[in-house]
Amino acid sequence: MRIDIITVLPEILNGPLNHSIVKKAIDKKIAEIYIHDLRDYGLGKHKQVDDYPYGGEAGMVIMIEPVYNLISKLKSERNYNLILYTSPDGKPWNQKEANMISTFKNIIILCGHYKGIDHRIRENLIDTEYSIGDFVLSGGELAAAMICDSIVRVLPGAIGNVESALSDSFQDGLLAPPVYTRPAVFNNWKVPDVLLSGNFGKIETWKENQSLNRTKKIRPDLLDNEV
Repeated sequence: MRIDIITVLPEILNGPLNHSIVKKAIDKKIAEIYIHDLRDYGLGKHKQVDDYPYGGEAGMVIMIEPVYNLISKLKSERNYNLILYTSPDGKPWNQKEANMISTFKNIIILCGHYKGIDHRIRENLIDTEYSIGDFVLSGGELAAAMICDSIVRVLPGAIGNVESALSDSFQDGLLAPPVYTRPAVFNNWKVPDVLLSGNFGKIETWKENQSLNRTKKIRPDLLDNEV
């Protein structure tokens, strides 16, 4: 899978995308991630990528021409399954979306910045907009990094034990059950007896009940979404 990220601050993405599972997936050639500095396509001698908004609002807006030129270049080199934009008013990003997009071959992520982007980009160049929550960040780079991580980690071969990814929260619409490791007793705090029993049938039933109960308590909205 190839992911192209368009940003005005590429240095923010270098850290998150060069460590852990994402880095291993890149090294194993399971994923390719390319970060494109929009300023390389900026206008004039100062490589301008932003300008004042029409209508007199405060803040700066990413211009349409640099974005159009960069996306056009990328599309001339390969076909893309999806061009997405990170935006606080996009549809919520979730595990279902990550699983679905992980089956694609090539995608582009455009990171928002400043006051936003010229709306004509959203109307004519973007396929889908995603939000990672009901809050506003200084830019879309951190959101893009999170989206990349959640996609790459479910690619076949990215994680050594595929069962680990399949048992994550949200894969089945529920929160994951609690997990424990050694020692079995610490500071008089004990691991549940069922996990030490060796009875895998009872353990699976316990995990299912824990997942359901935790979801009811912490994220009942997830159960509402299943209706």
